[in-house]
Amino acid sequence: MDVAVLVSPAAGRGRARARADAVLGALRDAGLTSHVLPATTGAEAEAQAAAAVAEGTGAVVAVGGDGTAHAALQAVAGTSVPMAVVPAGTGNDLALALGVPADPVAAARAAARDVLAGRSRSIDAGRTDGRWWATVLCCGFDSAVTDRANRLRWPRGPRRYDVAVLVELARLRPYEVTLTLDGERRTVAATMIAVGNTPWYGGGMKICPGADPGDGVLDVTVVGAGSRLELIRTKPRLADGTHVQHPLVSVHRAMRIELDCAGVTTYADGEPVAPLPAVTECVAGAVRVVGATRP
Repeated sequence: MDVAVLVSPAAGRGRARARADAVLGALRDAGLTSHVLPATTGAEAEAQAAAAVAEGTGAVVAVGGDGTAHAALQAVAGTSVPMAVVPAGTGNDLALALGVPADPVAAARAAARDVLAGRSRSIDAGRTDGRWWATVLCCGFDSAVTDRANRLRWPRGPRRYDVAVLVELARLRPYEVTLTLDGERRTVAATMIAVGNTPWYGGGMKICPGADPGDGVLDVTVVGAGSRLELIRTKPRLADGTHVQHPLVSVHRAMRIELDCAGVTTYADGEPVAPLPAVTECVAGAVRVVGATRP
């Protein structure tokens, strides 16, 4: 059986590219024929994955982080072609949520077993203004940090995000967001809002601890307006999800979420998705996955 393999050259600071040969070897040893997609940009990755799906590939294997999986998702969502996530990026939150083995070679072997057995699992996906996403969509402070980091030319690497956090903390202000959940409209003063299909984002932060990608709804975590000190103190609690016990934090569930706030861009799976206003819907069972032990 043939599978299409999408390898991100930049994921994990080159980790995906370094492990690609071992991953391809594991797929080959299992009995699969791999066709590596030669994409060098996100747009090329999406187009080439979509072409592979149209040509009848047995699966799309995303070797990299959440951004690589995001590109593959645009091609497989809403089809019967499954996706395999081989974690080799800086953030591997989708793999974590699905119970995919952390080792790329082990993940490839698990995916190959499922493909050859014709076995797959169904998960929900979010869709925002025509873009599919699998983990968490966020807006507010976190999206402002990402916007800032993308504009910085110095420093390089993860320190760029540290600088962006400091800059945005200095500019911290509440966002006035109009939030409509399944038709119920309210206006809130929020530091940030996260819409979760899965619990984790940002490389293991459990922002939506109750999110389940198999329940047909999305969790909405609203962090209310607070001081810089409160935000700094609360952020470590994201590791285990206990931040939802803070009085400034509220959690909701909905199938359709409308967000409106001037000058704000949403990000999901670590990628830019849409400026606000935007409508997000949970599409139940939209994606087939292989190599996963959950949900």
